[in-house]
Amino acid sequence: MANFNYNDIGLKDYQEVWDFQEQILEEIVAEKRATKKPSSKNQFILVEHPHVYTLGKSGDEKNLLAQDDFLKKIEATFYRINRGGDITYHGPGQLVGYPIIDLEYYNIGVREYIEKMEDAIIATVAEYGVKTGRKEGATGVWIDAEHPSRARKVCAIGVRVSRFVTMHGFALNVNTDMRYFNYINPCGLTFGVTSIQQELGREVPMAEVKALLKEKFNEVY
Repeated sequence: MANFNYNDIGLKDYQEVWDFQEQILEEIVAEKRATKKPSSKNQFILVEHPHVYTLGKSGDEKNLLAQDDFLKKIEATFYRINRGGDITYHGPGQLVGYPIIDLEYYNIGVREYIEKMEDAIIATVAEYGVKTGRKEGATGVWIDAEHPSRARKVCAIGVRVSRFVTMHGFALNVNTDMRYFNYINPCGLTFGVTSIQQELGREVPMAEVKALLKEKFNEVY
């Protein structure tokens, strides 16, 4: 079983948390350089962000459909960042997880790391009676993934790996205001997005989801 150091930091500004991730990653990488060994140090940040759009390094800014003045109107910000993937949205009611771990210590590769992340989220959402899975050719966690017109994403995933140390992670829509997805082409594709709340027709306690998620991540890793 993994021994993750979970750090629930509540609602925090995106840039502040990005800087925090970079700091932790640099500390772990510095330790690896000094010891020439994998590092058992890790930090698993759980957070909600104020409304923000982030664009991955391979993304197309045209997938942000809103201009600067409209972003101000809806109280949202925009960042180009150093993870993989295209554009995504973060906001209140969405549980964002940033595991900063040394993959060498866990003896897994990047693809397996992402698959295990997907497995943990699939198991978490299943606790609410919602069946999810993977979509061929795409990352993240989906509902009705094989159905061309009904496929909808409940969790986005985008990571960065430096010297086998991870940062960025996943964004699980729990009680998310789904209207904010209207202003982007998520991941550069035209597909549906959803939340646990939207699927159930009721709000879900965030603290409950966090507890389940920790349990499932510990089991999967």
